[in-house]
Formats: sequence, structure tokens, C-alpha cells
Amino acid sequence: MQLLSLSQQWGLPFQNPVLIFSLILFIILFAPIILNRFKIPHLIGLIIAGALIGPNGFYLMARDSSIELFGQVGLLYIMFLAGLEIDLGEFKKNKWRSLLFGMYTFTIPMALGIGAGLYLLRFPLNTSILLASMFASHTLITYPIVSKMGIAKNRAVNVTVGGTLITDTLALLVLAVIVGMTKGEINQDFWIRISASIIIFSLIIIFIFPIVARWFFKNYDDNISQYIFVLGLVFVGAFLAELAGIEAIIGAFLAGLALNRLIPSTSPLMNRIEFVGNALFIPFFLIGVGMLIDYRAFFKDFETIFVATVMVIVATLAKYIAAWLTQKSLRYSIDERRIIFGLSNSQAAATLAAVLVGYNIIIGTTPNGEPIRLLSESVLNGTIFMILITCTIASFVTQKGAQNIALAEVAEESEDEEDLSEKILIPLSDLESVSEIVNLSVMVKSKRNKSGLYALHVIDSDKASVRSEKQAQKILDKAVITAAATDNELHRLLRYDENMASGITNVVKEHHISDLMLTVQHEKGMSASFLNNLNDGILAQCNCTTLVYKSVQPLSTIKRHIVIVPDRAEREIGFPFWMLKLWNIARNSGSEMVFYSSVNTLKIIKEIQLKHPVKSSFYQFSDWDDFLILSRNVKINDNLVIVLSRKGYSSYHNNMFKIPDYLNKYFTENNYFLVYPIQSGVGDDVSLTLSNPSVMEPFREIEELRKIITKLFKNK
Repeated sequence: MQLLSLSQQWGLPFQNPVLIFSLILFIILFAPIILNRFKIPHLIGLIIAGALIGPNGFYLMARDSSIELFGQVGLLYIMFLAGLEIDLGEFKKNKWRSLLFGMYTFTIPMALGIGAGLYLLRFPLNTSILLASMFASHTLITYPIVSKMGIAKNRAVNVTVGGTLITDTLALLVLAVIVGMTKGEINQDFWIRISASIIIFSLIIIFIFPIVARWFFKNYDDNISQYIFVLGLVFVGAFLAELAGIEAIIGAFLAGLALNRLIPSTSPLMNRIEFVGNALFIPFFLIGVGMLIDYRAFFKDFETIFVATVMVIVATLAKYIAAWLTQKSLRYSIDERRIIFGLSNSQAAATLAAVLVGYNIIIGTTPNGEPIRLLSESVLNGTIFMILITCTIASFVTQKGAQNIALAEVAEESEDEEDLSEKILIPLSDLESVSEIVNLSVMVKSKRNKSGLYALHVIDSDKASVRSEKQAQKILDKAVITAAATDNELHRLLRYDENMASGITNVVKEHHISDLMLTVQHEKGMSASFLNNLNDGILAQCNCTTLVYKSVQPLSTIKRHIVIVPDRAEREIGFPFWMLKLWNIARNSGSEMVFYSSVNTLKIIKEIQLKHPVKSSFYQFSDWDDFLILSRNVKINDNLVIVLSRKGYSSYHNNMFKIPDYLNKYFTENNYFLVYPIQSGVGDDVSLTLSNPSVMEPFREIEELRKIITKLFKNK
């Protein structure tokens, strides 16, 4: 009361929206900086800050509709990011592990919660079941810590995120059933209605959302429009979930899964989504949670203290047991157990929903006429205390586990640091194709390579002018901005030379370029002059992995990559290098790889796929005389990848020279790559070398190839 009266005397809470927003922004800025000195996770700092400035602290601001709105957006953002960043290949691979963890983390809290409610707190059965469902659910509040550490694709994270969907859905279903039983609405119609609504809602998000999103991304490439569209889909998914009778967070998570393959992890759009969420919306949610904390409630009576203590112990113990059993069952490491426990221990969204619903249901009255609630005020206050404690524990544990896993990965990378220097050259001639080819280059590069992109514009030395220089600067500026939007550094190269081919070959040698990205204009296709410059100039003098790319639609909208590999391609020195590029595309985009090749070559590719899983399928194909038969299997949203060779090498055959004509005539509506691998003896300079000189010789032993592939693919 004293704090409240002082606040009123000083004109608090603040009413000026500009001042309120400024205060929140400075809290978001300085809370992590201050607490990082004490090794306290920034999430806890934001929750504590919310408690201090909220109605139960110094009352600098009220928890009004604007705070609740931004907080709701932040909560949905957390779940959306979890679905968007999850590795779908690992998710499917770990689906039974996720189911196992989901059942552990639901049944154990339910059992312990019901027991604690009945025998420790002396609650009725319905109240005990509802209380237990609050323990069973959890919110991925600490997911931003995992994402920031760069381990969002770790198997433990995948299992926990998948298990979250299961346990939250079941817990919220328990909530709906208990509310229905209390109101006397549980009957056959209730089960039919909720089952049908959940199925319809899931089908709409899983099947309709990707179709709509793919159409939008094909037709609108404006960055702002794409971001607003994605945000709109998240809220539509959340609203559909509420219509289906479940919490909005489930809809946001499914929306993330539906858009997962359409928003590559390396894309500027993903960078914007993560930036806005982590900088604004998610901190708003955490500050809003802190505003709910009322420390005075714990000193009112012994019952509140006892209930809060029981709730914290049961919730934490149940989630720890579930994480421990998951670790033992799946043979995970201690740090992976920390990740599972840290992500699943924090209570917030579904817990708040359940306690507020239970608190608002009146099941009777006392002799004095006071309402008897399904969940009492002591449970409501205990829930707020439980949210604070579980979020604090979860933040420390998640940070510890994530740091250890991230450090272990860095150490492993350092021990296996290859002598390979990846430098990707992107020749640019016009403004229109800059964004697409730069984003493609970001997608094919290895994850550790943050500064290996080189953008080149060549000015004809005989036609140089002020106008041509200004145009060149515009093109290179756009390339730098596009790369920066994906958090990558790009080097500008402006060169005066007799022609583009000469400029490219000279730069490749001078800068020891490892990979060359060339573009074909959609309208012109592969012209005779382009092919002459490519074959007689660039390929004859540059020994680097060369990708020739034609774009008809954004690469993010591609469903499958149809990869046609010639027989004996694995016998050439360039094989592991271009394979790594395709694997990077598959990992970063989530699209399926469909390989066509001979039996022996497919055997090697399957070995790679087993050790480094991506979504793949394999079909035998070796008769390039019937190359056009494959056109029946190429659909509108497919990208055609054709691996070629040079005359005189083991995988070359005479039909390869016909490929450009086939592409110009029969595949005009498809994206395609032409891949020209490194070849021994080509050009004056071989810039790609490993520590073992024998790598630059054709592979005489397949075992040698396996060792090189393992070294290249490790930690990529």
C-alpha cells in the first residue's frame, strides 16, 4: 500500500506511451548487459525487471492491453521460431524419440501432480487433475538461449521441441475436459466436436499454408511484404487453434512447421524474423510475465507459501525425472539432458491459461456467501511463484548445457580444421539477378564461412565510363547489402578487363577462388556466346567447382532438387566438393534431393546420406541417350541439377554437349544448376588443396574418397 501511495503521489504509473515504450526499450537493452556480468541469463533479467516496474513493484507502468498484446505476440513468436528453426529431417528421424519424451514429460507430472493435489494439498479430484495438467505443460521460454548459441538443430533440442507439442496438446486437452466436466458438458457430441475441429485445423495449417505461402513468395519478393505475410500467417494459425478449442501456441508452432521448408535458415527473411522477435516481441513477453509477480502474496498466509512450495518442487522434480529418463533411454549426454530439462522446466503460457480458467470457475459458495473456485487464490499466487522459479532454473540449466555443447562443437571443429579455404566468387552483371545469386551463394557455403563471399563486376576496359562505374557501384552495393542481411560479409571486386570471361579467370587465380557461381538470364537461356565463354575461357582456365544457375522462381519455393549424376563421377577429384555444396543446399532449404545415377555411384551417395542425413530418394539411371525421359519426372516446383564433366575424364560422355540445348527447349519453366566439378590437370592453378597431395589425383581407391568426404562434411 505504501509503494502504491508513493507511486500515485509521483504521478505513476506512466501514461505517456512514448515514455513507456522508451523505458521498456532501455530495460531490454541494459538488463542483459548488467546481469551478464554476474552470469545471470538475460531472460531472468527481463522477468525481474518486469516485476520491479510492474503493478506489484514500483508501479512505473500498468500491465495494460498493450503489454498483454505485445506479450502474446512474443509468446507466439517463441513457438513459431521453434517450429521454423527445427531440422525437419532430424524431426522426422526423431519422431519416436519425441513421442517417448512427450509421454514421459506428460505422464510423470500428471501422476506426481495428482498425488500431490490429493494427499498433500487435500484438493478434490478435478482440482488435482487440473493442477497436474499445469505441471505437465511447459513453455519454450529458454529456446532463444539455444538459438543464440547456434545449437537449435541439436538432436536433444529437436526431441524436446517435438515433445513440447505432444505434452502441451494433451495438457490443454485435459483442461478442456475438466472444464467441460465441471460445467456438465462432457458427452459424445463434445468428443466429436473437439476431435473434428482439431483435425480440420491441423489439415488447414499443414497443407493449405505451404501452398499459399509458396504462391506468395513466387509473386512477391519485397522483403517487408514477405515478413508481414509470414507474421499474418502465424496469427491466423494461432486463431484457428483457438477456434479448434486448443491454445494459440499450438497453432503458432504448426505454422512454423508448415513454413519451415519455405524459409531457408540462411535467408534474409529468416534473419529478419529472428531479429525482430529476439529484439522486441520476446522481451516484451518476458517483461509481461514479470509484471504478474506479486511478492507480497507469499507473506499473506502459510497456505500460499505451502501451496507455492509444493507446486515448485513437484513441477521441477517431475520435469527432471522426465529429462533423466529420456537421457537414459536414448543414451544422450549429460549436457543434452540439461538442454531437455532446461527447455521443458519453464512454466508460463499453458500454465497461466489453465490457472486463470480454473480460478474463474466457481463450483460453489461458502456459508458466508464467498465463492468456492475450482482453483483457489493460493493456487493462483503459487502459480506465479512457480513461473518465476521454474523460469530461473530453466534459464541457468539451459545456458549451462547450451554453452557446453557449443564449446564442444567448436573444439571438435578446431581439431578437424581442414586446410581447405572456401572462397565463393559471384560475378554480377545486372541489378535484377543480384539478390537471387547472392542468396544462393549463402545457401551453398559452409556454415563457418562468414567472410568467404566475393562479388565481382567486370568493366570492359575499352568502354569504361563514369556511367559504367556508377552502375557497377550500385550492383556491388546491392550485393553487400543482401549478404549483410544474412549476417555474412561480402568482398567487393571491381575489375577492368577486356571481357567478363577474362576478368573472372584472372580473379579466380589471384584470389584462389574455390567455387564459382554463374547465372543464366531467364529470358535468353544458355546462348552460344555464353557457352563459348564458359567452355573455352572459364572452364579451360579455372579449376574450381563451377555452378551455372538459371532462376525461374525463388529457390526457397523449390520442393525437390532432381540431381542427375553421371556414372563414375565419384572417381573424379571434384566429387566430394560439389556434393558438399548440394548437401548445404539440402540442409539450409529443407528440400528433398532426388538422385538419378548408376548403381555404383548411387551406392557412394547413399553412404553419404546415411552418415549425414538429408531428405533423399534414389533412382537408377545411366542411359544418357534417353535423357529426355527424365522430363516426365520433373515438375513445376523442381530444380534440375545436372553434373557434367570435361572431355577425357572418367565420367564424361558425348551426350553432355547436348544438355544446354535440352535445357533451352524442354526445361524453360524450371530452375536448373549445371555443375562443373574440379578436374585434375585443368588450368594453371589448383587452388583447392587438402593436406594430402594425393587428393588431387583421381581416386584409385574408394576408401580414400570416403576419408575425404568425411573430412569435408564434418561440422558443415
